[in-house]
Amino acid sequence: MPAILEKWKVLPHGALSAIDRDLLTVTGEIHMPLGKFTRRMTVARLAGGGSVIFSAIALDEPEMARIEALGPPAWLVVPSAMHRMDAVIWKARYPSIRVVTPEGAREKVAAVVPVDATTDILGDPEVRFVTLPGTEAQESALEVRRPAGMTLVLNDIVGNIHDAHGVSGFLLKLAGFAGDEPQLPRMLKRGLVADEEALADQLRAWADNPALKRILVSHGDPIEEDPAGKLRAVAASLD
Repeated sequence: MPAILEKWKVLPHGALSAIDRDLLTVTGEIHMPLGKFTRRMTVARLAGGGSVIFSAIALDEPEMARIEALGPPAWLVVPSAMHRMDAVIWKARYPSIRVVTPEGAREKVAAVVPVDATTDILGDPEVRFVTLPGTEAQESALEVRRPAGMTLVLNDIVGNIHDAHGVSGFLLKLAGFAGDEPQLPRMLKRGLVADEEALADQLRAWADNPALKRILVSHGDPIEEDPAGKLRAVAASLD
């Protein structure tokens, strides 16, 4: 697990990309024992005018200005205990931001930043915080509904890295974060999934939603081609 940042520190990252109405995403890089690791932040504007930040990353000032223009950061979703790295510095930058994390991650997240909620209290008709069944409430997601369809924002439960090379690429493939198809990382299946049937049922429920348009994952490329089929394949790996 990477060290918690205590001061605003901008690590290598790309540019924010608008993937739907009032929905931005960006990837950055951190160094982990497995090597260079991509990570993703997603920002959604809320009906009330603020925005929700899922898995925060410190960006340079022009990109932070784009987020603030979309909507003042109102909610910070720390999707699991393993994604606390930038939570402290985001709370320091935006003192009024409220922190949401799944109940199973509350203790570890609260050790670094105050937690305001562990359930969906966003109060938005188009954006919903979800705790994943079968993970002992350690993993969460966002459902973002727009007129064009639903974007499902997942955290670590699905890996989809395609550009992994060299020794670090080999290790990422071995861990299940990288490969030809989206998959449940092996190390997380062993350490995170307590009830495979419950998790598989949730993945299939999302797959059965006709509004599903794309999936964003914290580590890897967006899944825009047959997202329902990809979810069903991950669910089948749990059977």
